[in-house]
Amino acid sequence: MVLDELNIALYFKLFTVEEAVKAINNRADNVEVVVTGRYAPQEIVNIADLATEMKEIKHYYTKGIEARKGIEF
Repeated sequence: MVLDELNIALYFKLFTVEEAVKAINNRADNVEVVVTGRYAPQEIVNIADLATEMKEIKHYYTKGIEARKGIEF
């Protein structure tokens, strides 16, 4: 299951970290969870098997190219 941008939803307090942790911990045994988004709260990192932080090196946005339909959204 992919919880796309869950961390951003938590950052903006759309629901609580406790609710997210409970939902993740109560999943079926054979279900793997992928959580995306910046600002991962420590509680999410603590229950993760793998945590990765991506860092921008180069992005075309800095040249004025806006997000494109079908690519970024």
